[in-house]
Amino acid sequence: QVQLVESGGGLVQPGGSLRLSCAASGFTFSSYAMSWYRQAPGKERELVAAITSAGVSTNYADSVKGRFTISRDNAKNTVYLQMSSLKPEDTAAYYCNAHRSSWRGEFDYWGQGTQVTVSS
Repeated sequence: QVQLVESGGGLVQPGGSLRLSCAASGFTFSSYAMSWYRQAPGKERELVAAITSAGVSTNYADSVKGRFTISRDNAKNTVYLQMSSLKPEDTAAYYCNAHRSSWRGEFDYWGQGTQVTVSS
């Protein structure tokens, strides 16, 4: 049974930091690229950050570059999102995604999301 369980969300003041975690199980974590997406009320889900299966390459949305860092620990089957200098516009539900493309097809798994609220 595939599971992606996010944690670490909460209420933080502008300028503060949070670290999100996503614990994976039920699939070969080290074979999947991992990403964090977010969705604010009334807006479409957007890609925040992504990391390749071995953790060699990362990619960020322009809006979070220099403030957010994605990382992964394949030994722990966990991906992280370190968020710093948080802004009110970072308020959203954050979702973890696992993705793999192979000759067998495309595989996508999603977590249930964790809420991040940036407010004074």
